[in-house]
Amino acid sequence: MSHSGDQNRGSFSSKFGVIAAAAGSAVGLGNIWKFPYITGEFGGGAFLFVYLGFIIAIGLPIMISELMIGRRGRQNAFGSFKVLAPNSKWRVTGLFGVVAAYLILSFYGVVAGWSLHYAVEALVGNLSDRTPQEFEVLFTSFIEKPVLPVLWQLLFMVITSVIVLLGVQKGIEKYSKILMPVLVIILVVLVVRSITLPGAGKGLEFLFKPDFSKFNMEGVLSALGHAFFSLSLGMGTLITYGSYINKKNNLGKTALQVTLADTIIALLAAMAIMPAVFAFDIAPGSGPGLVFMTLPNVFQQMPGGQFFSILFFVLLSVAALTSSISILEVIVAFFVEEFKLNRKVATLLAGITTAIVGVFCSLSMGILNFPAFIGKNLFDTLDFLASNVFLPLGGLLIALFVGWYYGKKKTLQELTSEGKYKVKFINSLMWSLKYIAPLAIFVVLIYGILENLETYLKVEILPW
Repeated sequence: MSHSGDQNRGSFSSKFGVIAAAAGSAVGLGNIWKFPYITGEFGGGAFLFVYLGFIIAIGLPIMISELMIGRRGRQNAFGSFKVLAPNSKWRVTGLFGVVAAYLILSFYGVVAGWSLHYAVEALVGNLSDRTPQEFEVLFTSFIEKPVLPVLWQLLFMVITSVIVLLGVQKGIEKYSKILMPVLVIILVVLVVRSITLPGAGKGLEFLFKPDFSKFNMEGVLSALGHAFFSLSLGMGTLITYGSYINKKNNLGKTALQVTLADTIIALLAAMAIMPAVFAFDIAPGSGPGLVFMTLPNVFQQMPGGQFFSILFFVLLSVAALTSSISILEVIVAFFVEEFKLNRKVATLLAGITTAIVGVFCSLSMGILNFPAFIGKNLFDTLDFLASNVFLPLGGLLIALFVGWYYGKKKTLQELTSEGKYKVKFINSLMWSLKYIAPLAIFVVLIYGILENLETYLKVEILPW
């Protein structure tokens, strides 16, 4: 099965390269700022148990499907569907991935820019000797500025574009192999510091002790939603990366290793953050607030705080970068293969257009802060559309495509690398893709939309 243009497509050169790049794509800001908080909020160990269940039952099967579609099609997210389902409407699925990548990268670059800014602030000692209120003011006044956040966002987009411009082996693979070990080392250092603080036990208890009284339907849906986004499913990155994996790789094993790496990193991030937060008796905030307001306050109170503060914001920037290169690659591969652009032109076009939308996202925090859609500014609108509409829809279509259209026989052929590997999980994989995953994702899709409408219309729609 050879395709025109196959010879000049990039490919990963090593197994470690594949895992570093795919895990890098999966490990992003969500693991570090969202996961620790929602775990504690929904009953710690109770949430973790359900979350891991969803990762195994739904996350893993869809990841295997995406890698398989990419490797089988040897094309970008859109092109792979054209190869596997010629003259059918299924190619729309790939288009969803490309659109999701566009939306996500536009606002993701903004937050990544904040991380870079804070790394520099920590370095020059601006994050010490402040009250909690001052940290809040510091963050809010920074993101509302018209120029500074934009400059940081543009710098981040330049770094991302340069790595993608260098190509699959010399750019994405090479830098993933450096950045991922750095990320793990920094995390381990932070975990050791955090859990050895006096009073850290309360934080670990918050994270791991199952509290079923806090665990409700909302917790179940959060666990499912997060399992999905944590592995960066539905945005075309794994299909694109899958197309660079050679036939010697055991796809099932690769997917399992990436899933494990992502989950371990999320747990390490939670263990680095929550014990420290509790050791100093600070209420854990959610989302960006936790990272940019709560944590600087924590760091300034611990011995060697400035050093750990620098490490943490470098970690955040690295996690953002390993994800952003995979997201930009989705768009670049699409431009190169569908519009026959050369890689340089495609990277410049994708990088510049997402950066421009990103500038407006950044400004929507300050001077352009007005509702763009159901009461949300541009930044929140893109976040909402990506997380609640495009990603779940993409994942739903991928599950249905492999489960019902592509079928067991061809899937087995690809997963065994034409009979080279044994695949014992094929029946449970197909069962999940046909029934479990579509149903679960459909529920999350509807829930996400209803929840946002509820907030906007200020009426109760959901029964809990």
